Amino acid sequence: MTPAARHAAAIEILDKLLSGEAAEKALTNWARSNRFAGSGDRHAVRDIVFDALRCKRSYTSLGGAQTGRGLVLGALRATGVAPETVFTGAGYAPAALSAEESAAGLVPSGAAALDCPDWLVPELKRSLGTKFAPVMQRLQSRAPVFLRANLRKASPEAAMDALAQEGITTSPHPLARTALEVTENPRRVQGSKAFLSGLVELQDAASQAVVETLALTPQMRVLDYCAGGGGKSLAMAGGGDARFFAHDIAPGRMKDLPIRAKRAGVRIETLATAALQKADGFDLVLADAPCSGSGSWRRAPEAKWALTPDRLAHLCQTQAEVMDAASALVRGDGIFAYATCSLLQMENEDQVTAFLGRNAGWTLLQQRVLTPLEGGDGFYIAVLRAKA
Repeated sequence: MTPAARHAAAIEILDKLLSGEAAEKALTNWARSNRFAGSGDRHAVRDIVFDALRCKRSYTSLGGAQTGRGLVLGALRATGVAPETVFTGAGYAPAALSAEESAAGLVPSGAAALDCPDWLVPELKRSLGTKFAPVMQRLQSRAPVFLRANLRKASPEAAMDALAQEGITTSPHPLARTALEVTENPRRVQGSKAFLSGLVELQDAASQAVVETLALTPQMRVLDYCAGGGGKSLAMAGGGDARFFAHDIAPGRMKDLPIRAKRAGVRIETLATAALQKADGFDLVLADAPCSGSGSWRRAPEAKWALTPDRLAHLCQTQAEVMDAASALVRGDGIFAYATCSLLQMENEDQVTAFLGRNAGWTLLQQRVLTPLEGGDGFYIAVLRAKA
């Protein structure tokens, strides 16, 4: 496919997204309907689509309309590419620009320039302070690809060497001792021997830093209460000796965890919700609660535009319920860790303050806030100890 044909495909997909179709579904359907498109074409189209989603407000201003054509036109102007070189109407290229489209778009300003929903600006400013604009600007760009070196099988240095032998260049990242940033050939990772043999796992550096905050000892019974796909369960098991359990209210999310654990050479026992009531208490319970995902909007930009005040209020209610339920599983003098991939204080510090207000017998030991300015996703973790 020519670059112009790739942009035409992106326009078609973006129009479907704007009408309500999910990005992954639209991209998959397009690929199935256009089997002539090679992997390079599919990756390029995907990049155009996700760049447009990250910058939907600013690209709409620059392109003059919130349509697939408007977003692609705005993207070209934002990156300094002459639109008429893509919108030629020749072959599979997008139709030539109209006189109206050729007129200069509006230069975005304020929240539009930062691709931030207006209604979230006050809470983001309260949460981020002077970091508000820099963080929002960072969220407009693609996220780095990070790997976690599996200490059960290799040191970070050995993992880097193994990846290098397959043409994948990485470098250590300061957020976590196991974190490796992929600087060349990230799309080769999942087919590499290093990945398939369990030397490395895909995981954001900030997520790894959250796990490193937890002090694990061999005697512990450790529960990942909102395990999802099990990334943090694997990270805990890969870096410490203990007995590890994983639970999720939707067990289907954990379906790949046994395979991933086997590949990593670790043991993680999955528990259904009913089984938690019969289980002995845990020395450490981690609840990576459902949240707005605002810290990971670079990776999931659809979530930024789908979030509403009602949805956020519902998430905050769910977080409070998760905190109360998960903390009740902690043994006396045990540890409860609450985490989100959110940038919002109302999901983070405010939740911990409210939890301490309605649950006597807990002490806040530490809390940590990470933003994309540190390199990874935005994350929050609070570590609390129960009074024996």
